[in-house]
Amino acid sequence: MAKRSLLISPLSLFLPRGDAFLYLFALLSLFSLLLHHLSASPTAAHPHFEGFDAEEDEDFALGDPKSDEFTPHLRSTPPPISLSTSPESHHGPPDSDQSQIQSPPSDQIPKPASTSAFDYWDDDEFEGIPESLTPAPQNQANPESASSESDSGPSSEISEDPKSDVNFSRKLSSYSVEVVCVSFLIMFTINYFTGKRENENLALAWASKFATKDSIFDKNFSLLGVGETDDSPLLLQEGKNVFKFYASGRRFCAGLLATMELKSRHDMISRLYNMVVPCKDEITFEVYMNDDSMDQVVFALAKKKLAKTMHKELRDLQMFAGLVNPPSGRKWVAEELQVVSESKEVATDLITDAVLDQVFGDKAYERFGKGFISMHFSDQQLGSHKKMLTFKFALPDVNYMADMTRLVALIPYYIDLLGRYKLSSHAKSKTEAARSKVAQELYKELQNARQEVLQKKKADQRKKLEEAEAKLSAEALRKKEAKDRARQMKKAAPKMKMTKVH
Repeated sequence: MAKRSLLISPLSLFLPRGDAFLYLFALLSLFSLLLHHLSASPTAAHPHFEGFDAEEDEDFALGDPKSDEFTPHLRSTPPPISLSTSPESHHGPPDSDQSQIQSPPSDQIPKPASTSAFDYWDDDEFEGIPESLTPAPQNQANPESASSESDSGPSSEISEDPKSDVNFSRKLSSYSVEVVCVSFLIMFTINYFTGKRENENLALAWASKFATKDSIFDKNFSLLGVGETDDSPLLLQEGKNVFKFYASGRRFCAGLLATMELKSRHDMISRLYNMVVPCKDEITFEVYMNDDSMDQVVFALAKKKLAKTMHKELRDLQMFAGLVNPPSGRKWVAEELQVVSESKEVATDLITDAVLDQVFGDKAYERFGKGFISMHFSDQQLGSHKKMLTFKFALPDVNYMADMTRLVALIPYYIDLLGRYKLSSHAKSKTEAARSKVAQELYKELQNARQEVLQKKKADQRKKLEEAEAKLSAEALRKKEAKDRARQMKKAAPKMKMTKVH
């Protein structure tokens, strides 16, 4: 057999399409918004100079060469309160004598003003002036003061580093909601691609084990995959977690359809939900039998709890079949399993010794029956295919795909068994009587449904006539009543037959 691709579009595994492209576009948009907010402008990066014009900022930043020698004061230091001897007056400047008393001698080195004077300033009047700003000394000729200023420069820069860290942490805290949203989107995007890849790897592992050359389906079916050529893909991906496989070209059946329903690993919310409520990866095989190849059979096998649920919910099992007790003096299925069949004869004929030794026996079920969920055979299915065999198994991990080899081998075995199986005359008479009875009941239900529909139509027409009569005038009502009386009198009058005499 020629080498065949397992998926329809293998390049789609690397290129984002559909929802993946939208998620990627939304992620890039959020990143651009976050970078736009974090990249602050020069005025926003230095909130201490809020309120100054652009020209003042340039003069303050560049200035003339003389400004390199000393730092200009934003405002002269206010005089200390302890030196004021005269009461405050608003009539004019103080006397020259008093100013001479307060001014220090020229030969003494002036001391730098204390920063406590800023406490008496009005904060509403002087906005944007940093509290940690200390005025430079007034005497520019003293070299010691200049050297002290040059030494204190780096220390002031170092002292401002903790405040910048605090401001940066405040900025980050202000964007906490955005950071959480972006982190969630990143996790969602990563989980989307990784989960999609895990599901595809699981489906490809199953196909490479059971649908390639010299595998079970290759030996039992002449055509594998969704196309008619050898290059057609084996699997058809209908969703991120749904894969389908088709096979045909075998006696007793028209074809086989396998549907893999895997966990929604690409959805992070579903993945978190599966951690709380675990579920399994399932594969369902539907075999469409030929009408002349399968006799009247209704049979099911599943775990006890699931078998009771199937017996209540499925229509054919509810009408034709019942729970079968283990027969005496014969090997039977494991205790965890329950048989639902139309008759004991059908149950004993379909549960053969070979099946018990391979899968459904006590010892074999412990080793090879872990992935078995249910199987259901019926000739009363709803839809276009009346006769169908349904197998449902749980898929193992990628590295343990060989564990379900015996379960998959049940499919061709039961196709041949039911294709050759014929009921006894006694069992067939019972099944035909049961089916005729059910057909009569269905016919009565259809007749009752038709009667209900006709009565409903008549009631609607009567209601419309009453509404129309309510809108008529008095004269129109009298004319209508007269016509009705004439019609009734005509019906009540005796019918007369006229004959001609020649």
